Amino acid sequence: MKPLNVTRAQWWVLAYLSREDGMPQTRLAEELDIGKVAIGGLIDRLEKSGFLRREPDASDRRVNRVFLEAEGQRLVTSMRKINHGMNEKILAGLGDDKLESTAAALIAIKVNLLAYLQATEV
Repeated sequence: MKPLNVTRAQWWVLAYLSREDGMPQTRLAEELDIGKVAIGGLIDRLEKSGFLRREPDASDRRVNRVFLEAEGQRLVTSMRKINHGMNEKILAGLGDDKLESTAAALIAIKVNLLAYLQATEV
């Protein structure tokens, strides 16, 4: 996303909001596995750039919800086009069978890793 002057962290914030606009700020931090201070800084910068806005929740004023602005939605559309083009280049020449096999292997690795982590938690 370098041509768009978007950092990886900013891309993730915008991508999550594009799937669930109006997400509470604390939940966004949890989804991205980053701290409340870090997400606050990211949101501040994106808000200052006009990509999103924060609003207090209608039922609980302590909760801030984060919404994409029109400029943020346009940026997400551009990022998706770049991402799609990059994926085509990266996956060129790989048939569906190889991609499905790779996906299955990665899922199995993730399941094993999560099981290991759960077993070692004290």
